[in-house]
Amino acid sequence: MADDDDLGLDAAYSLKTPQDSVRLYAKWAESYDEGFAAEQGYRTPAVIATAFAEAATEHDTPLLDVGCGTGLLAAALPPSLQASLWGLDISAQMLAVAEEKHLYQRLIEGNLLERLPFDDATFGCILSAGTFTTGHVGPQAFEELLRISKPDALFLVSVHAHYFHEAGFDMTFGELNQAGAITPIQTEAFDFYSHGDEDHAEDRGLLVSFRKKQTSSPAPFA
Repeated sequence: MADDDDLGLDAAYSLKTPQDSVRLYAKWAESYDEGFAAEQGYRTPAVIATAFAEAATEHDTPLLDVGCGTGLLAAALPPSLQASLWGLDISAQMLAVAEEKHLYQRLIEGNLLERLPFDDATFGCILSAGTFTTGHVGPQAFEELLRISKPDALFLVSVHAHYFHEAGFDMTFGELNQAGAITPIQTEAFDFYSHGDEDHAEDRGLLVSFRKKQTSSPAPFA
C-alpha cells in the first residue's frame, strides 16, 4: 500500500504532466473514495449532477464523463442515464474501480492532451468533475472535446477557481465564443469540500456551463 504522504490533495495539486497523473492515481485508486472523497466531503460530483438535472434536455445524449476516475459523478447522476453514459480517464487503475460499480455503458482510457478515440460529433453532453483542477490539464483540452461533441452539446465542467485565470481558461472560453464555437459561458462558484483538511477548506471551484454552437467555427487554437 502507498504511503499516505504520497497521496492526498497536496500531491494532486503538484501534478505537472499526464505521467504524473498516471503515477499518482495508480496508487490512490483503491483508497480514493473512502480516503479522500468521503473524508473531505468532496462536493464537485454532486454540483455537476445537480447542474445537469437543471440544464439538460432529452437531446443531450450520449454523455461523456471526462476524467471520470472511480465513478463518483456517475453515482450522483440518475441511474436512468447509465445506458448512455461513457467514462474517460487517464488512469487504468481508477477506471478499474469505476468498472466494478457498473455505472457506465463503456469506460475508455485516454489522455485529454492527445487525440481521443471517438469520432467527430459523438456526444451530446460533456461533463467533468475535478479534472481541470491544476495546471496539468489546461484549456487546450477543449479543442478535442469540441471535436467529439455534437452541435448544441451541453458542457458542464468544474475548473479550480485559482487556475481559471492563471491557466487561461477565461481567455480560451472568450476566444471560443468570439469565434462562434460556443455560447457565452456561465460560471457559478462553489466550495470543493464540506469538511476535512483545514489547509484546503477554502478551496473553491467554478462550475462552467455553455453549449457548442449548432453551426460552429473551428476552435481558435494554435
